[in-house]
Amino acid sequence: MDKLRDITVRKERAILVAAILRTQGYNDDLMELTALAESAGAEVVDRFQQKIHKINAATYIGKGKAEQLADRVKKSKANVIIFDNNLSPGQIRNLEEMVQTKVIDRSELILDIFATRAQTKQAKLQVSLAQLEYTYPRLTQMWAHLDTVAGAGGATAAGAVRAIGTRGTGEQQLEIDRRIVKKRIAELERELAEIDKRKIREIDGRRELFKICLVGYTNAGKSTLLNTLTDAGVLVEDRLFSTLDTRTKKWTLPGGAEVLLSDTVGFVRNLPHQLVASFKATLEEAVNADLLMHIIDAAGPEVLKQIEAVENVLAEIGCAEKAILKVFNKIDALRKTGELDMLQTLFPDAVCISAKTGLGLDKLYETVVAHYKGDEIRIRVKSSQSNGKIQSFLRTHGKIIKEYYLDNSVVTDVLLGRNQLPQLKSLGAEIV
Repeated sequence: MDKLRDITVRKERAILVAAILRTQGYNDDLMELTALAESAGAEVVDRFQQKIHKINAATYIGKGKAEQLADRVKKSKANVIIFDNNLSPGQIRNLEEMVQTKVIDRSELILDIFATRAQTKQAKLQVSLAQLEYTYPRLTQMWAHLDTVAGAGGATAAGAVRAIGTRGTGEQQLEIDRRIVKKRIAELERELAEIDKRKIREIDGRRELFKICLVGYTNAGKSTLLNTLTDAGVLVEDRLFSTLDTRTKKWTLPGGAEVLLSDTVGFVRNLPHQLVASFKATLEEAVNADLLMHIIDAAGPEVLKQIEAVENVLAEIGCAEKAILKVFNKIDALRKTGELDMLQTLFPDAVCISAKTGLGLDKLYETVVAHYKGDEIRIRVKSSQSNGKIQSFLRTHGKIIKEYYLDNSVVTDVLLGRNQLPQLKSLGAEIV
């Protein structure tokens, strides 16, 4: 039982639906859901956006609106309806009976996109785990054969029941399905736990280096910026979730300092929490970073809402209190100069760039170097006269105040950024 429910929407004619509670103010004209559906390969043939007073327990949108939706399905010859809301299995089943076509919700759509994007073993395991964790609590209403009884001489769609270890006559199909899914979840969690351990060891091995992690809304330009800053040669595509795996490259800052720059999976509004949990190893780079660079598509729709969505995910993974540098990207694509002025007024500490053209990168370098150095402090460093690396480091990154020789050692009073102390210690310096 590799796939309990076929949610693939590739090459299908889709109607997009958003039901917005009147108490909520969010309205993006289904632009994001359109981008998600098209990323999954669907052809959007109609959009259906409705304000509702309350969520209907049976159909989410109510019987009358469901009937209107059924008429639209017939007129547009749609074969899938995609909700921008998260639906219960019962609501999906009731809607499918009324509209006579497949219905999927926002989480299912995002999981489907992730499944098509996964390339590495780690990404595939993470997506599989997220899909099963999403499916498990919904099993009760996802099968039409729940009352099927597995007899002693029969077999089931989920697997044979004759084998040793089965419960015997009278076990419902649902219980078999649940056991299989639960067992598979445990297997995936074990495999990912091993990956987590290796990932943590890799991060620990880079402890002495300053770590910067690129985070942001999907398609904000993180991979483009990684290429621009490091010549990483990462594939860049104008589509949502083109990057699922973390890529880490060395970045040489002005002045010669080397830092590690990592690119991570992009976020969206209401990212399924199953994905956030499953991609724990991928997001570990953000958790352990010294600086987060929040890349924002300045030319995109609903910029402020996208910023809020990213900040919500960062809070969920425990990164809300980290040092965060906001970087407004794609400023070359802004049609009105007033838009940039507004963003700079709201976020005066942010840096505005174009990763594509290189505009504003000098300011980005300057700001990152300041974060890298940290508060400037005065220290006394003692080192062997034969260790030229320490003297070179102090002259490159600090301001020498006084220097004298004592026996076979060099004693240097220097002004240095606090964040550079770990790297100085790794060279063998003694800080007095």
